[in-house]
Amino acid sequence: MISTSRKPRAFAPDPAAPGLQCDTPGCEHAGEYRAPKSRTSLREFHWFCLDHVRAYNAGWDYYRGMAPEEIEVEIRADSSWQRPTWPLGQQGKQARLDEAAEAELHAFAFGTRPKAPPKQDIPAELREALGIFGLAWPVAFATVKAKYKELAKRHHPDANNGSKQSEEMLKHVNLAYAALRAKLATAPQAPAD
Repeated sequence: MISTSRKPRAFAPDPAAPGLQCDTPGCEHAGEYRAPKSRTSLREFHWFCLDHVRAYNAGWDYYRGMAPEEIEVEIRADSSWQRPTWPLGQQGKQARLDEAAEAELHAFAFGTRPKAPPKQDIPAELREALGIFGLAWPVAFATVKAKYKELAKRHHPDANNGSKQSEEMLKHVNLAYAALRAKLATAPQAPAD
């Protein structure tokens, strides 16, 4: 199949050329090719003819005049498109650690701790279930599920030689899990503990 759209060749004149004469002194050709003026002004251009833009590009060195340390910093910044980066899973972790350290220093210096934000009231229908699971409100469903698996294994009658007490406890665990699952399935999720 033959393609009807063709990409412009690399040495084709710039379609946005202003129609000026080549910036090289003494050249009479049209300046149809742009080249940046300097490293610090990459959006300002010289306009050259094809021969002079080739000569300019051959002598262009973006890093000219920079110390090796500056070049290293520039290369590292370019590897992430000039955007800030951090290790995966670490975003905000340092800020939380700094905040905790600040609270500890405040407590040491002034003998008091800053007031913690008020906790949300526990829904009445979940107080008993949370007590059975030994969890605090608010709680994420993933935490409830993990705790349920742990308690079900611990209190299963097969793991306790058919103990009636374990069987009763497992019933309470199952009822508590059902209540928490019903509530957390309809409520917005709290952050994982």
